[in-house]
Amino acid sequence: MPKMAENESKSLREQILTAAKSLFIQHGYHGLAMRQISDALGVTKAAIYYHFKDKEELFLAILTIHLDEMETALDRITAESATCREKIHDFVEYVLVQPPEQRAIIRLASQEMGQLSAPVRKAFERIYREKFIGKVEAILKSGMERGEFKTIRPEVATWTLLGMMYPYFYPAHSGNTGLSDETIQQILTVFLDGVSNNNKQS
Repeated sequence: MPKMAENESKSLREQILTAAKSLFIQHGYHGLAMRQISDALGVTKAAIYYHFKDKEELFLAILTIHLDEMETALDRITAESATCREKIHDFVEYVLVQPPEQRAIIRLASQEMGQLSAPVRKAFERIYREKFIGKVEAILKSGMERGEFKTIRPEVATWTLLGMMYPYFYPAHSGNTGLSDETIQQILTVFLDGVSNNNKQS
């Protein structure tokens, strides 16, 4: 393929990924047709199928790109010379300062998995754990072993943290920008310290 044609092809693939990401967030996996993506870009469906064999492959490409970015960030955070508490702080901050559309991809990954074929879903769940869930869990487990956190099941702590963050993966709950420092600090305070006031007697 000539260099110019190769660049144009690469550019179209990136345009498809960008447009499809926004449309998947708006409509969900089941509610989005490939025709809507082609109409949004002003190209034929055949042009999209040249790059992605079906909607499932396109959806997975979007999720995988985001997971690769998340893995890079978590690897950087894990390698920091910091306490595990500080690493959890950095992880939560990294996710919640992102624009709503980026945060929404995490919601898509968990919310729309049931729409995919069983083999693809199983393969993605493995990657999801390797690149994301397992890395958060490892930070929490390390903090427990070092005595920074109470000893509970690390997977429970991980999903509790993500459950607290989950509402902020919806723009309606978080506005059109990253969350404020104050909100992020309050989320971290609730997760790391709880809401009870130990200085007050019941």
